[in-house]
Amino acid sequence: MMGCSKCMKLGGASFLVLGILFLLRDLNYWSFWNISWWTAFFVVAGIASLGSAGYPDCRAIRGEGRKK
Repeated sequence: MMGCSKCMKLGGASFLVLGILFLLRDLNYWSFWNISWWTAFFVVAGIASLGSAGYPDCRAIRGEGRKK
C-alpha cells in the first residue's frame, strides 16, 4: 500500500481501532454488531482505497500526477 504520510497514519489508526474493537469482542468485554473481522477489514480497506485514490498527494507518490 503506497500513499502519503497522512493517509498512512489515518489507515493505521483505522486498523488499530478495528483491531482493538475485535480484541474486546474476543475477550467478551463488548459485543457489537455481530460482524466478522474480514467483513470489517474489507470495508476499512475499501474506504481507505477510495480516499487515497482521490487525494492528489497520494496520486503523486504513485506517479499518477497530472499529465499534460
